[in-house]
Amino acid sequence: MEKIAVLSDIHGNIPALDAVLDDIRGRGLARVICLGDLVGKGPHPEVAVDRIREVCDTVVMGNWDHLVAQPTEHEDLRWHQRRLGEERLRWLGSLPFSHELLMSGKTIRLFHASPVSVYTRVQPWAPMEDRLAMFEHTEQTGTPADGRLPDVVGYGDIHNAYVQHFQGRTLFNTGSVGNPLELPQASYAILEGQAGSSSPASFSIQLVRVPYDIELAVRQAEEEQMPALAPYIQELRTGRYRGLKDKG
Repeated sequence: MEKIAVLSDIHGNIPALDAVLDDIRGRGLARVICLGDLVGKGPHPEVAVDRIREVCDTVVMGNWDHLVAQPTEHEDLRWHQRRLGEERLRWLGSLPFSHELLMSGKTIRLFHASPVSVYTRVQPWAPMEDRLAMFEHTEQTGTPADGRLPDVVGYGDIHNAYVQHFQGRTLFNTGSVGNPLELPQASYAILEGQAGSSSPASFSIQLVRVPYDIELAVRQAEEEQMPALAPYIQELRTGRYRGLKDKG
């Protein structure tokens, strides 16, 4: 049996990322997949990019990764761009949309937000048709030769970890490493099964919550005098978004 760590939405929060990576190493997990949003919101996007490139064998694009890689006159985005530099921005702009793997006879599709776009948000309380649409093939995900829909879909984006089962399929969200918006602990997922096997076998999804030094993350944000500081600090301390509940 193999265990694969799947994490998402680091948002430049290095104390949270370090805590999650320490937890992953402590469990002896050798393979790590990242579902995007390495940058944005938090004070150290450049460190997050370098760390994720070092430890992850697969990284897909998030909405913040796409946004910050584009030319802009928005000063908040330019602040992050200056921290990242040209080479990291090119790398973020080159990330793939999705990733698929086979485990215990199940086809697993992973992306940041939805099969339609990195900007299309699907919450666990979305209408059933929206959640079922997460399993559909699109131009962005591609369609396999046999046309088979994925058995399991995993994503990030909404900063809200959950697992749901319906109509024989499983939908899960990793939650957020660096900006959780349901409770103030870093979150990631573990997939366990027979990697690369087309034969049915034991398979599980575990959601892991990891406490980290939130006040250290707050101090780092204050020291860097980053934009949108006050709402960011509130989100870290409370695990709640100050405005709309579906912000990510």
